Amino acid sequence: MSQVRQVGLLPAGCQPWNKDVCAAHGDRFAYCATLAVYVYQLDHRYNEFKLHAIMSEHKKTITAISWCPHDPDLFASGSMDNLVIIWNVAEQKVVAKLNNTKGIPASLSWCWNVDDAVAFVSHRGPLLIWTISGADSGVTVHKDAHSFLSDICVFRWHTQKRGKVVFGHIDGSLSIFQPGNKNQKHVLRPESLEGTDEEDPITAVEWDPLSTDYLLVANLHYGIRLVDSESLCCITTFSFPSAAASVQCLAWVPSAPGMFVTGDSQVGVLRFWNVSRTTPIDNFKLKKTGFHCLHVLNSPPRKKFLIQSPTKNHYTSSTSEAVPLPNLTPNHAFSLPPGHAVCCFLDGGVGLYDMGAKKWDFLRDLGHVETIFDCKFKPDDPNLLATASFDGTIKVWDINTLTAVYTSPGNEGVIYSLSWAPGDLNCIAGATSRNGAFIWDVKKGKMVQRFNEHGKDGIFCIAWSHKDSKRIATCSGDGFCIIRTIDGKVLHKYKHPAAVFGCDWSQNNNSVRIWDYTQDACINILSGHTAPVRGLMWNTEIPYLLISGSWDYTIKVWDTREGICLDTVYDHGADVYGLTCHPSRPFTMASCSRDSTVRLWSLAPLVTPLQINIVADRPWEEIIGNTDNAIQQGTAPLLCGKVSRDIKQDIEKEAGNPRVKKLKWFSECLSPPGGSHNLWNLVAVIKGQDDSLLPQSYAKGIMHLKHLIKFRTSEAQELTTVKMSKFGGGIGVPTKEERLKEAAEIHLRLGHIQRYCELMVELGEWDKALSVAPGVSVKYWRKLMHRRADQLIQEDKDDVIPYCIAIGDVKKLVSFFMSRGQLKEALLVAQAACEGNMQPLHLATPDGSPNPDDVCKEDFNELLRKVSRELAEWHFQDGRAVLAACCHLAVDNIELAMAYLIRGNELDLAVCVGTVLGEAAVPATHYALELLARKCMMFPTWNLAADLLLMIPDSELHLVKLCAFYPGCTEEIDDLHEKCKLPTVEECLQLAETAHANGNVFEAIKNYLLSQEPEKALPIGIAFIKEYISSSDWNLDTIYPVLDLLSYIRTEKLVLHTCTVARNELLILYGYIGALLAIRRQYQSIVPALYEYTSQLLKRREVSVPLQIEHLSKELDAWRACTQHINQLTEESSYTPPSESQRMIYSTLLKRIKEEPLKGIIGPDYVTGSNLPSHSDIHNSCLTGLKIQGPVFFLEDGKSAISLNDALMWAKVNPFSPLGTGIRLNPF
Repeated sequence: MSQVRQVGLLPAGCQPWNKDVCAAHGDRFAYCATLAVYVYQLDHRYNEFKLHAIMSEHKKTITAISWCPHDPDLFASGSMDNLVIIWNVAEQKVVAKLNNTKGIPASLSWCWNVDDAVAFVSHRGPLLIWTISGADSGVTVHKDAHSFLSDICVFRWHTQKRGKVVFGHIDGSLSIFQPGNKNQKHVLRPESLEGTDEEDPITAVEWDPLSTDYLLVANLHYGIRLVDSESLCCITTFSFPSAAASVQCLAWVPSAPGMFVTGDSQVGVLRFWNVSRTTPIDNFKLKKTGFHCLHVLNSPPRKKFLIQSPTKNHYTSSTSEAVPLPNLTPNHAFSLPPGHAVCCFLDGGVGLYDMGAKKWDFLRDLGHVETIFDCKFKPDDPNLLATASFDGTIKVWDINTLTAVYTSPGNEGVIYSLSWAPGDLNCIAGATSRNGAFIWDVKKGKMVQRFNEHGKDGIFCIAWSHKDSKRIATCSGDGFCIIRTIDGKVLHKYKHPAAVFGCDWSQNNNSVRIWDYTQDACINILSGHTAPVRGLMWNTEIPYLLISGSWDYTIKVWDTREGICLDTVYDHGADVYGLTCHPSRPFTMASCSRDSTVRLWSLAPLVTPLQINIVADRPWEEIIGNTDNAIQQGTAPLLCGKVSRDIKQDIEKEAGNPRVKKLKWFSECLSPPGGSHNLWNLVAVIKGQDDSLLPQSYAKGIMHLKHLIKFRTSEAQELTTVKMSKFGGGIGVPTKEERLKEAAEIHLRLGHIQRYCELMVELGEWDKALSVAPGVSVKYWRKLMHRRADQLIQEDKDDVIPYCIAIGDVKKLVSFFMSRGQLKEALLVAQAACEGNMQPLHLATPDGSPNPDDVCKEDFNELLRKVSRELAEWHFQDGRAVLAACCHLAVDNIELAMAYLIRGNELDLAVCVGTVLGEAAVPATHYALELLARKCMMFPTWNLAADLLLMIPDSELHLVKLCAFYPGCTEEIDDLHEKCKLPTVEECLQLAETAHANGNVFEAIKNYLLSQEPEKALPIGIAFIKEYISSSDWNLDTIYPVLDLLSYIRTEKLVLHTCTVARNELLILYGYIGALLAIRRQYQSIVPALYEYTSQLLKRREVSVPLQIEHLSKELDAWRACTQHINQLTEESSYTPPSESQRMIYSTLLKRIKEEPLKGIIGPDYVTGSNLPSHSDIHNSCLTGLKIQGPVFFLEDGKSAISLNDALMWAKVNPFSPLGTGIRLNPF
């Protein structure tokens, strides 16, 4: 199992270099970074798109992608290295590859008229068609589409007319080819270009889905035209509101015939059009930066909880009648269509825009679009990470939310290096390839200083002194290392014989370590990388731990004491350049790469014994040491850095119970970002800490229920009153109107209806205010209606009439008409009032009615808990167990919070938090301690396992299992027995024989396992279990304790040839009981595998057990039939009711299984990072046959792999390997 865990991913943005770099099909969409394709898939349960896969095989820039129109699992990509690849998304693998395309495939598309062919073209042609499989496989040249006079920008096949294709050119012309028709080359140039050599590139071209001949064309400057490809005439020219607007991309809307959308190139304006109008129906500014490309999904995602008729056809074909849009009135001829547009912007932003609802369903803003050369944490804030890129920008990320919070202005050429100013100065120094060095003020969002002493030579490294904030060092390709002050005065200039690639300041003034290199001796060579190493990082706490990043795409972790590689990480898809850690979070590492991603890693598994020492409250000398001791070979890891020493000093000053602080502070130091700080804040709230001691960051995370209203009200107040000057320079700075709207929405959700109404009035949205005002009171609504009427009277608008009539203010309305000279109208209203048709509104309240504030309080509390559970499950399914636990702690549900930590395998954190929370967390804390002790059995730290188990009251049985499995010699075993207060090995043998003679099966098994002859326990235990299973009324609670105890027999005894029969029977019995336990715990993914494992062992091994393969098969079928509603992944899955016999079998199963004692731990395990795709996802599970996403666990043969989640669940219900060897699993 990997010692370095991926815990976070900052995906690349969409590249702005090429045209067809986003595509969509069904419930998936994809976009291209420079070297990889990012595929997002709809999660039907939560109705949201999640990153599903990163497809990476190209070594140079990807030029285009195209989804197969006939198969939603296939898409094609082309790249600058003359390569076309066909991908299978479902299996995440390359299906076919075409090398040497005889030119760069600059534009690429699946052929609509052939099932298995992809067409591609470079610059001026020819059009090449690659038939992927079959008798005609190979590349052919289109007989007509070649020898063009202008480069091709884009081409499109007609979706209905077989073989018809159009090309758009740089000069603004079109070329149209159709079998059997005359070829049309370079036609339909914009009228303004006729007779000139000027160019106006075609930016987009799309066939009208409702016509065989019409074509929608966009030129960068001329705009949009609807043209007839047969008569070669322009049918409609569309007009823009502004002459400065230019079209970058367009797409038809499949759900609304005749409608299309466009994206502007200068500013991110999305425009809606209908072919019957020459001007836009509507315009929405989505971003400040311009569009790059967009694609409308054919079938928009279903809204959550939307019930649809199964017989209804949700797709609109090109020949079907137009379905009227809902709520259309004669005065409202057009409505925005339902549907989703994938929008890609020039700054790399990618989003999914809900056109009907006018909001983002998903927005991945400001990802880097090119190689990231450097990354550094902010010195005074471990949550802020800065990255420097080939794309000419520096971005600052919040690593808790994985979002960009600041970006530099850009256009700096390549930025090779960055360095934060010391402390809280909030400036970053950057080193560029052509523009010298600069200082960027992050908060102000502008460059405040530039240095050009290196001339035009690239600056490869920059370092801001953290001891003297006025000094900055740079080194360059000119061979100079220059030290200057921040105002530009050069202090020193050092000349090197060649280009200088690195420089840094000493971080410690108190000691200097001098290395004697005069002996010409190398202390150690760390061999393993197969390409140059760019990134190197020493761990600030473990002095012998070195991490290296290489151009071979890997990261390696080294123990420099012995020169051995502890772990190799393959998750990046290209050269690894930068590695960084923050001293206050020394076991969280960030890495950056040519694959344009930043990845976050937890190094904590490398120091597991150290974590256990902290949890087990071992002496300080087993936790903190000095460097000289720590670097001695064979020494257990010790913390030697400043942060750990500071924690120790603070704890030693603590009065009262320092253990709580020790657990909390070390937990935060060792844990990766993503919720641990939030979790400890909630623990403090539950334990009664004063609110004034909560940090500022608390309000940004998941808050406790009692604070939620208060903090959100405060936030809304801040949004309303804060001066705009405070928000200058950030990303996408919101306008005052946007801030007021956001504040209003918060107030509305908090039930502050009157505050919402007043903000809506301030925004001029009176109708929204008046529609909810009765929720405050009818009196307030009337008052608001009066205010609106007074305003309309001042504006002299007829709209005042219904307001006055609704509130019965006849005098005001009559005065209004009279002031305008409309005497007849005034008379009419006065007469109507006299006849009693206009009455002031009164609210009648029946006597004895209950106070509405007291109604359904209990229902609201239950509703709140239900919402918390749903939110927790959403976080958990996304691989964020700690945030899931936070959701439960926020409503005081300690039991479920602990259960989610355990199910996320955050065992150390669960024990620390459970210890602090006390009694309410006791059962879960003890279970976490038991699992942690099992984890210790894989290290030479059995004493630590004993220490953990001794923290559990009445832990004798756990200690028996530990000692039974201990593989030491007799003297070592006796020492462990003594520590665990158990009899000696020899005494255990005598006790076993006595118990066996007295018929006490459990005691006999227990003591035999602890003796020198543990194999004698096997026949006794197995006979007992077989006898029980043979009866009809047995249940799990009778059999499982005996079976579980037997499983702790020492491995070297179990695998003896003399134990073959007993071993096979034990494995079969545990396989079956494990399947039942998996059903009880709802481990849906491994239940079939456990049944199959048991059946295969029964089939292949000579045994005598009361189990039959046919019966196991019937049980599995019954379980599947009766639980299919749980296992269904989508709502479209067909449902077949279980038969009566299946119901009976399943009912019998449930009686045997009974209920899980720890109810909270029911449900599958998801470790942190389970859903993070990586480039190393190349293993198929030997349990399911499916590709493993997320962490992989290798079985004892070193080849067979299963997902870490499945390994954890398997080990919790069946400790033996799925390979049937008798080896115990330890994935904890």
